[in-house]
Formats: sequence, C-alpha cells, structure tokens
Amino acid sequence: MAQRPTWREVLDRFHPAGLLYSTYEHRVLAEIKPEQRPRHVAVMADGNRRWARANAPGEPLEVGYRAGARRLVEFCEWCDEAQIQVVTLWVLSTENITRDAAEVGPLLEVIVDLADELAVHRDWQVHCVGALDLLPDGAADRLRSAAERTDGETGMVVNIAVSYGGRQELRDAVRSLLAEHAERGTSLTELADELEIEHIASHLYTAGQPDPDLVIRTSGEQRIGGFLLWQSVHSEFYFCDALWPDFRKVDFIRALRSFAQRERRYGR
Repeated sequence: MAQRPTWREVLDRFHPAGLLYSTYEHRVLAEIKPEQRPRHVAVMADGNRRWARANAPGEPLEVGYRAGARRLVEFCEWCDEAQIQVVTLWVLSTENITRDAAEVGPLLEVIVDLADELAVHRDWQVHCVGALDLLPDGAADRLRSAAERTDGETGMVVNIAVSYGGRQELRDAVRSLLAEHAERGTSLTELADELEIEHIASHLYTAGQPDPDLVIRTSGEQRIGGFLLWQSVHSEFYFCDALWPDFRKVDFIRALRSFAQRERRYGR
C-alpha cells in the first residue's frame, strides 16, 4: 500500500532548499540529451536495515523496508520522467531468503505490497525476475498476479528482482537450454558444437531486454554481489554513499549526468 508522505517530507518540498534542488534537477536533466541517457537502469537498493537502526532505533526493521519501498516507487517515477525504458530493482537475493524467518516474513510482505503498487501505476510493465519457486507459495502467487495484471501494457518495463541471484540465474538458464534441446532430440555433442552466447542469453530471466547500461548501488558498498552477472559485463557503475531510503532525486540525476559524461569502452 502507498504511504502518505510525512509532514517533514511535505515541508521539504516547499522549503527554499527543496525548490532550489528542484530547479537544479530540471536544469541538469534537460542538459542530458536523450541519446546520452541509459536505456536500462538497475539499482541495488542497499542500506534499508541500517537506515532503520539509525532513524528508528528500537523499531522493527520493517520500518526501513517500508521506507525503502516508498523510495523505490519514487525511483521508478524518476526513471519514467527521464524516459528510461527498463528499470530493474533488486529487492531480495537468494542469500537473503536464508535469514531468520521473523525478518524475511515482513520483508516479503513489503515486497508483495510494492509489486501491487507498481502494477497499478500508470502503464508500466511489471516483471518478477528470480527463482520464485524458492518463496512461500502465497508470496509467489501474489507476485505473479501483480505481474500478470500489467500484461498488455506498453510503458516502462519494471523488473522486480526477488529471490534473485546471478549464479542461480545462470544455472536456471543452462537448465532451461538443456531441457529445450532435450525435447528437440539434440545430443550433448551436437549442442556443444552449436552453442553460442546468444543461446544462453535467450534463457536468462531478462531475455529480450537490453542489458543494463547503468547500475546504481547505494550505502557506500562497492561490489556487485552477484547482481546481473551476465548482463552487467558492459554496464557503467555508480556508487552512492547514501542509505537507500535517503537516496534523493538529485542523487539520481547526478548518476545520469555521470553516465552521460563517461566514454563507454565495451570489452575493455
């Protein structure tokens, strides 16, 4: 469910500093030509738990998850405004599933609510990418239902990477590829002779989508952690010190500006 902005957030919008940031954001975004903008932006929204401990001590970590989810919706709105074609949000890794059930349960509830909210937002196409079979049936069913409600939409693609791991994705892609050729009667020797990179790519969770041009990670961490291992081989990375719930639109605009200023060197 969408959460109403706090009184502080409302005041910030009309504070002189807020108006100044808004003017700055519009100016910088206008200076970035459409051809200089990424087609696909992926984000590792890190730091929700640390944010909760720092800003709501003694409260359940769900406070941080809810704040982070609200920022993810805003992030998608910023991407839509910037005419980004595809957005991928990493919200739960396969490793995170092994955490204590008392923590994972509330997090899954937040993720499902996020998917529901994104599914009714404008004309976005919502996709859940990950090993949903590892999730409790109820959560997996609700995620699939949210994605199905956007079938036929033609707007920005929003991938929710839930129960996602890069190695898991590659394993699933290979399994799918082998199963496909087994049905055709292809022998392993024949498959080994004809296998090409694009054959594996066509079985990834994001098959048919452009690879991410820009990957953003917050909270000061500077590692990919298994996120989009195959797809990010030529991605540009932008690291931000802000914890995810504190990530602002101006930070996003700066990431786009940094991307526009880089000379992309594919394969080097």
